[in-house]
Amino acid sequence: MKKEENVLIPKMNNYREVLKYAEKNYGNNIAYKYKKSLEEKPTKYIEKKYSQVAKDVKALATALLDLGFKGKRIALIGENRYEWILSYLAVTCGGMVIAPMDKLLPDKEITSLIKRSEVDAVIYEEKHENLFKKLKADGEIKLDTLICIDKEDEDAEIINFANLLENGKKLLKEKSKLYEEVEVDSNEMSIMLFTSGTTSASKIVMLSQNNICSNMYAYQSHFKIKQEDNLLSFLPIHHTFESSITILYGFYSGATVAFCDGLRYIQTNLKEYEVSIFVAVPLVLETMYKKIVKAIADQGKTKLINGMTKLSNTLLKAHIDLRKVFFKKIIDNFGGKLRMVLYGAASLDKDTIIGLNNFGINSIQGYGLTETSPVLTAEAENKHKPGSIGFPLDNVEIKIDNPDKDGVGEILAKGPNIMLGYYNDEKKTKEAFKDGWFKTGDFGYIDEEGFIFVTGRKNDIIVLRNGKNVYPQEIEFLISKLPYVAECMVFSREQSSTDTMLVAKIVYNKEVMEKDYPDKKKEDYEKIIWKDVKEINKNLPIFKHVKKVIVTDEPMIKTTTQKVKRAEEIKKTEKELSKIKGE
Repeated sequence: MKKEENVLIPKMNNYREVLKYAEKNYGNNIAYKYKKSLEEKPTKYIEKKYSQVAKDVKALATALLDLGFKGKRIALIGENRYEWILSYLAVTCGGMVIAPMDKLLPDKEITSLIKRSEVDAVIYEEKHENLFKKLKADGEIKLDTLICIDKEDEDAEIINFANLLENGKKLLKEKSKLYEEVEVDSNEMSIMLFTSGTTSASKIVMLSQNNICSNMYAYQSHFKIKQEDNLLSFLPIHHTFESSITILYGFYSGATVAFCDGLRYIQTNLKEYEVSIFVAVPLVLETMYKKIVKAIADQGKTKLINGMTKLSNTLLKAHIDLRKVFFKKIIDNFGGKLRMVLYGAASLDKDTIIGLNNFGINSIQGYGLTETSPVLTAEAENKHKPGSIGFPLDNVEIKIDNPDKDGVGEILAKGPNIMLGYYNDEKKTKEAFKDGWFKTGDFGYIDEEGFIFVTGRKNDIIVLRNGKNVYPQEIEFLISKLPYVAECMVFSREQSSTDTMLVAKIVYNKEVMEKDYPDKKKEDYEKIIWKDVKEINKNLPIFKHVKKVIVTDEPMIKTTTQKVKRAEEIKKTEKELSKIKGE
């Protein structure tokens, strides 16, 4: 059943309602598509229709309920795959609580999260088996059931996922009513999420299904996913940005989701799955865009492309869109079908935003937090302002708390998507709110057109000895525009007892430097980079000048969504600098 583009999909309160709606309206659509094996040639693809997904969810939920898990908590850890999604939906539609975890966390941190979330069972991939067997055997926590997604055999300790699913199907054939008898409370805790902890220890965020469903409904007024769209699931699936937009909003809209084979296969996957919408982080988009711009320059076609862009933009003003024709070869680098990219987690370079839009790829910045399910603001398909985080979703209120003379203050939010609180942490929950408004921890301002700009994290603001405030992201944004910069971070360091200096740590792209400066050695790179930073300084107030650069090709410490862990990176850098100085 096709939907008119201007007609909104009805508001739903929980995942069970979403599943029922999708089964009824998109039954014959392909919900998920993926390779049976990366090694097997010729490649065999597996496709799951919406009708099949609904049957599998009900079967797995029934099997879990038959094991006595009604109302209990189940952790989930693994790659982006069909079984992960099936587990997530089965647990939540079955009235249980899901606790998705980051598959890349060290064992020590996974152990801590398992203990703190007080889960009863865990669904996992075989590579994590030794850890969970040990945790169960230790008996220090209540974890008593282990369910392995890809284990072929079954023993007394481990439940085989495939067998569990088949048992659920069998129970349904025998007319089991376990699933039907469960009533899902849309407003109680159903999802336990762990913050990435870029500046502090992770907190456990409590979300309801209505929190996320209200957010999905509001997306439609900013960007629409159509039944004809193909999405690529690339970002870590446990993260709320990926799970709520690619997975849940994609399902809510009747689209097809394919699973990425890995970072180096992104461009191949965009093409083979004919991806039309890509949810990504800025680092990935900037890297792809820089490669294309460099390829254009290397071919001596920069002037030609600039001329075509000027003509294309002139025609656009007359409502004639020929971008897909003019820039077909460029769009083919993104698979040929890409029409929209949605990104968050950090700001995207302004040149990349404008460049993608010039090529006919609509780039939309979103902003939010795990605590807000996650989106608070976004640009719209037809309403942009590069550098901004867009404007509030229809059911979200935003205000600036205690703004300074420039209108900058902390961004506060209200809406049905705001978390229930932090699990077992009443103190931090209270600290997160002010008069009923959620404190995002980000500073920013709202311009005269209603667009919101983030100037930096509250914890990242550098206060100089003269009382001036420096938002490091502002300077990082300018440095990142340099073609060889892979990533950068600006922080402060005590220069003397009376002075503070700004330091820029810059990670350069080794391939770009070697190609652009073939006659230079590694030790020359710092002089080249320092010269460019001095040029940036010329356009900044003196108090914002970078006084020192640290140059390296070693990647910074990051979360799995590619956000730099600033506190850890600064600590590491300070330690390295102290060793050099012999402090």
